[in-house]
Amino acid sequence: MLKTKAAVTHGKGEPFKIEDITVDDPKGGEVLVRIQATGICHTDLIVRDQYYPVPLPAVLGHEGSGIVEKVGEGVSSVKPGDHVVMSYSSCGDCSNCHSGDPYACNQFFELNFTGTMKDGSCRLHQDGRDVHNFFGQSSFANFSIVSERNVVKVPKDVPLDLLGPLGCGIQTGSGAVLNKLKPKVGSSIAIFGCGAVGLSAVMGAKVASCTTIIAIDVNESRLELAKELGATHTINPKDTNSVEEIQKITGGGVNYSIETTSRPEVLRQAVDCLATLGQAVVIGAPPVGTEVHLDVNTILFERSVIGVLLGSAVPQMFIPKLIELYKQGKFPFDKLIKFYSLEEINQASADSASGVTIKPVLKIG
Repeated sequence: MLKTKAAVTHGKGEPFKIEDITVDDPKGGEVLVRIQATGICHTDLIVRDQYYPVPLPAVLGHEGSGIVEKVGEGVSSVKPGDHVVMSYSSCGDCSNCHSGDPYACNQFFELNFTGTMKDGSCRLHQDGRDVHNFFGQSSFANFSIVSERNVVKVPKDVPLDLLGPLGCGIQTGSGAVLNKLKPKVGSSIAIFGCGAVGLSAVMGAKVASCTTIIAIDVNESRLELAKELGATHTINPKDTNSVEEIQKITGGGVNYSIETTSRPEVLRQAVDCLATLGQAVVIGAPPVGTEVHLDVNTILFERSVIGVLLGSAVPQMFIPKLIELYKQGKFPFDKLIKFYSLEEINQASADSASGVTIKPVLKIG
């Protein structure tokens, strides 16, 4: 058992508190990782605020990068000293995992949101009681126990501090384009919301050779960054009607759209702006039970709405591809990142929520 520091969430909406916890040794199929850095994602904040009912107290964080300290029995894909990125947890046993679609794991919710490891027990403890984990990794800490299926071995010639957000937000946005939509060369796409996920989608659209990439956001500084990353057009909804402007730019509608804001009225716009045969991807995660109203006649004309989890990505395959694109200068995700210390976690989450910072990353190591 190892004593370490972690940012603990004790109650709904409460600030993160840096406290001492203990971490068990890894069991079979598990890995102990010394965390180097971890991104803060919108999902961490809505779980803290209990939009999703993850049991508390918990150590959140699900975009970790670090160095393997110890491995449990049967682990073969990594060894102590390896650099790794941590992503979502999957069972490896269900039909979807066996078919190569672990992001659609039949146990996805249980493994990522119920606060325990696959065997139903906890690896984190404080003052004699269990502390729940998150996404099977709980990377808001100096050390973390994760399943071997969570970890992705990454090259050592790229700064490890940068790589954590590849495990969720950046993988999700870029993967929605490259893995799910797979747009045709020369096609058009509208991306609603220019946070880390939306801007990753912009970069993915550029990699995919879309020739009309429209970024929509109410924050002008984010729209400027979207242009720098590949957007050919930008729209501020405070100044104009987004759907009408998209139709004007494209002469009738986009081939693809991506909704990242979690706002039902924006999802309606993402569908309404499509051309015939268009596809809208839903990424934003609103509170459980949120409903949206769509015009059935719009969808009837061969338009579709698709939900996407974690960019429909197999992390062990997709994350190394994103790193290679970064090394080639084609996927500059480092432009999204601002570093904070673990002790600055509440300021980092506030900056993220207010739009001051695109992707706050806690630099721990």
